[in-house]
Amino acid sequence: MNPKTNSLTRRTFLRGAGAIMALPFLEAMLPAQERDQVRPPLRMGIFTVTGGSVLESWKPAETGRLQRLPSILRSLDAHKDDLLVLSGLSHSGRSDGGLNAHEHCALMHLTASESVRKINGRMTAGVSVDQAAARVVGDQTYLPSLEFGLANHENRYSFLAPDVPVPYEGNPRLVYERMFRGRTPTVPNWRRRATLAAQQVQQTARADSPERSVVDLVREQANDLARQLGSGDRHRLEEYLHGVRAIERRLAFIENRQRIEALDAESPGPSQLRTPANLPAANVPIWQITRPVHRDPEFHAQYIRLVTDLMVLAFQTDTTRVATLAVGDDDAHFPGVVTVGYETHCHTLEHLGNSRRVEDADPIAREACRQIHAWYTALFGELITKLKAIDEGGSTLLDNSMILYTSYMADGGHGTRDYPILLAGKAGGTLRPGRHNAYRANTPIANLYVEMLNRMGANVTRFGNSHTSAHAIHDGRLPDLA
Repeated sequence: MNPKTNSLTRRTFLRGAGAIMALPFLEAMLPAQERDQVRPPLRMGIFTVTGGSVLESWKPAETGRLQRLPSILRSLDAHKDDLLVLSGLSHSGRSDGGLNAHEHCALMHLTASESVRKINGRMTAGVSVDQAAARVVGDQTYLPSLEFGLANHENRYSFLAPDVPVPYEGNPRLVYERMFRGRTPTVPNWRRRATLAAQQVQQTARADSPERSVVDLVREQANDLARQLGSGDRHRLEEYLHGVRAIERRLAFIENRQRIEALDAESPGPSQLRTPANLPAANVPIWQITRPVHRDPEFHAQYIRLVTDLMVLAFQTDTTRVATLAVGDDDAHFPGVVTVGYETHCHTLEHLGNSRRVEDADPIAREACRQIHAWYTALFGELITKLKAIDEGGSTLLDNSMILYTSYMADGGHGTRDYPILLAGKAGGTLRPGRHNAYRANTPIANLYVEMLNRMGANVTRFGNSHTSAHAIHDGRLPDLA
C-alpha cells in the first residue's frame, strides 16, 4: 500500500515475486491406475445430421446383440461390434415463446433443457453436453473444444451458458488454422508421456521449489491487504489473483506441451499422421465453400469427408478431446442420392415424408428421406474406419473414443420422440458395444448425456431435464451401457 495515496499498483503487488511459473503437467491429474496402464485419454465426439431419420429403416428389429442391420445402418455392418444402438430416447422440453420448430429442436438437441426460448431475438436454452464435457477436460488440451460444420443461424446446438450459444465454423481451413496456428501436428507418444507425468509430479511436489506460482508467493501479503479493504475491493482483488493464476496455468501448460510435443516429434506414437490435402485456399468466402455443398451431393460428400478428417486429426494430436460436427443441411439438394420421384430438396422431402402417423406420409418422399439418411450413415462409417485405423499403442483411437451419431430432430416432421442414436467406440473400455438397447418410450436423452459426461470425468448426477422430465426414469441415469 502507498501510505500517501492508500492505493495499490500492480507493479507494487508483483514486485519482488520474481519466480518462474509453476509447470503443472496436466496429464498427471489422471488417476494413478490410469497412468500405470498407459491409457490414452478419452475423446468425445458428436456427429449430428439434419432431418432426423426414418425410424422403421433405422431401428433394429431385435434387442441385444446386433444382427441384421436395418437399411439406413446397413453400411455400418463391418463395424457392428463397435456400435451401441439406443432406441426409445426422447426430448420433452417445451418452448416458452418465439421459436420456430427447427429452433425448438436445435436448442433442445444437446442441452436437453426443460425449457427453451427466444427473448428479443436472443436464444436461451442451457449448457450443452459438449461444453459441459469441455469444462472437465478442456484445460488438458490446446483447445477446450471444437465446433464446426454447417449449423446455420436457426440451428444453435452448443451453449457455454444458457444465453451464450457457441458459433460453428463452416470453413475447414479456418478450423485447421485454429488447431495448428503456431505449432506443428505431432502424434503423441502416450507411453512416454505417462512416464514424464509421473516424473513431473515428483518434481513439482516440493514446497520450496523455485517453480512456485506468483500468486502463492504473494498470497500472505494479499491476505494482509484484504483486511484493509472494503468488500468490493476484496472481491476485485480475489478476481485479479484468480486471473493471474489462470494466465499462469495456461502459459505453463503451453510451455510444457511444447516441450512434450518436441519429444513426440523425435519419437512419435505408432500411428501415421494424415493431414487434409484438400483444404480450401486462404481467404475463400464461406459462400463459395457452402453453395456447391448445398447443390451437389458430390461436393457435399467431399465436405463431410474433409471435416471428419479434421475431427480425427484433432483427436489424434490431442488438440482437443471434445468435438461437435454438424453435418448436412435441411436446405440441401440430393440429385442422384434420391432415386425416386422428382423432388430432391431435403426440407421439402422431410415435410412430405413425415407426419404424425407414418401411414399418412407420402411414401415416395419417405423413401427419399431414407435414401438421404443411408447416404449420411455411409459417410459416418468412413469416420469410424478412420478412427479404427489409428494405433495408439495397443488400442485404437476408436477404442479410446465415444462418438455420438444422432440428429437434432427425431424425424423431418420436427419430431422429438425416439431419436436415431448410436454410440461408436468403447470409450476406453466403459462401453460394451455390439448391441441394441431399447429403453422405455420417452426416456430422456438427458440420461444419456449424464452417462457421457461421467465417462469424461464429470461425476454428475443430473443434466438438463434428467430429473425434471415428466418421463424421468432410472434416477436420471441410463443403465446397461457397459
